[in-house]
Amino acid sequence: MIAIGSDHGGYKLKEEIKKYLEEKDIKYKDYGTMNEERADYPNIAKAVAKSIQNKECENGILICRSGLGMAICANKFKGIRCTPCHNEETAKYSKLHNNSNILAIGADDVSQNEAICILRMWLATEFEGGRHQERLDIIKDIENENMK
Repeated sequence: MIAIGSDHGGYKLKEEIKKYLEEKDIKYKDYGTMNEERADYPNIAKAVAKSIQNKECENGILICRSGLGMAICANKFKGIRCTPCHNEETAKYSKLHNNSNILAIGADDVSQNEAICILRMWLATEFEGGRHQERLDIIKDIENENMK
């Protein structure tokens, strides 16, 4: 299950991504917003991050105008590795090396087609493990030290 959420700036792109997920029979849960009226992105990012922490969803997608605010907020949650990706290459390495569990997309930075390509790459890429797992273990230790 994928958690998906956007603010008003990412709403239209979120709706297009949902169509793609439906076409591919990928289950998702929409955490809002449900229209283009102003919405505070931290509340949406929190809901998506919590759904992953609580194991309601395995991965997440967050969309705002830049993808940056969503990523900043989501990364405040222990165990969340939210990566803003602006092309297929960044999407690939966010999973391959960082085992990203939330993809952040900037609706103002990519076209609908580019966003789908980014998502497709992110979903298709497997975590490489090895030395990258060692680095994620260091990050986990840092989280444990600083997120009480």
